Amino acid sequence: MSLTAGIVGLPNVGKSTLFNAITNQKILAENYPFATIEPNVGVVTVPDKRMDVLKEMYDPNRFIPTAYEFTDIAGLVKGASKGEGLGNKFLSHIREVDAIVEVVRCFDDGKIIHVEGNINPIRDIETINLELAIADLDVIENRLEKVSKKARTTKDSNDLLEKDTLEQCKKALEENIPIRQLDFTEEQKKLIKTYSFLTAKPIIYLANIKESEIGNPENEYVAKVREYALKENAKVVSLCAKVEEDLSELSQEDKQEMLEALGLEESGLDQLITATYDILGLATYFTVGKDEVRAWTFKKGMNAKECAGIIHTDFEKGFIRAEVMSYDDLVECGSELKVKEAGKARLEGKDYLMQDGDICHFRFNV
Repeated sequence: MSLTAGIVGLPNVGKSTLFNAITNQKILAENYPFATIEPNVGVVTVPDKRMDVLKEMYDPNRFIPTAYEFTDIAGLVKGASKGEGLGNKFLSHIREVDAIVEVVRCFDDGKIIHVEGNINPIRDIETINLELAIADLDVIENRLEKVSKKARTTKDSNDLLEKDTLEQCKKALEENIPIRQLDFTEEQKKLIKTYSFLTAKPIIYLANIKESEIGNPENEYVAKVREYALKENAKVVSLCAKVEEDLSELSQEDKQEMLEALGLEESGLDQLITATYDILGLATYFTVGKDEVRAWTFKKGMNAKECAGIIHTDFEKGFIRAEVMSYDDLVECGSELKVKEAGKARLEGKDYLMQDGDICHFRFNV
């Protein structure tokens, strides 16, 4: 399951520095099973300490953590929705991502000129969010005119649903309410998904701070960002993009030493990845063995048959059952054999809802 977060922001807020930190992670190509990496796409492994434990237990020939893409979306300036900067190219790129990471500058530095002349993170957030809302409104208004005429003629339930849903979205956007904050029925959610609305995507505000503030990241600018985010139930991650860039160039051992010196348990980038997982409702299951230990990302609520399909479509088509044990049980018991002896290994059918930390072996026949 390839997942992508789009990094957006005004000029000189630290977006490029953050992206450099991501691309410096140097993920091994053979451990990344998706398409060829484009120049504006950085790939990072998802931090998961459970993988280290499984690697130690199985000593596999291959060790493949799950990965996450970050797309550097350039060209956002005031007026992007009307074609300024890269305009429509910017908008088309952001429609393709699963989540938005909005980088906001939360530090003063006279050497780095802000595009608006002074530091005001809320103004910057509202500038970006307004462009996204205007772009969505353009899509809605163009479609609404057509579907309204059709609905009046046909009285078709699907046309009426689309008309009512688009009108609901239009009203919200005109009141500065992003589509992601609206309550929809399951039918409406399916409809909304087809439009790839920008303001429907989950968002994380990334507060870029100075290195000297890492130990106390709640400066007045960050506090304002958190207050703003709270109103729309969005997450905020505070980090220093320059420090993240420096960390990305170090060996794992040196990186750990630097984190300890800074008084951090994990890097800001790891916090960001964890936050994006959370807002997208994602979880991880594992397949293990001497040949390979591998992590797989799935959406919470997916059943065993659907999760089998993440590995290969044949697994889903010919699904018979899943042999399942939990990571916690494996660690507690010490081996698969002892898990089975303790009666904690299970055979689950296609409707079993996969849980985070499940360790699975799928039986199938095609």
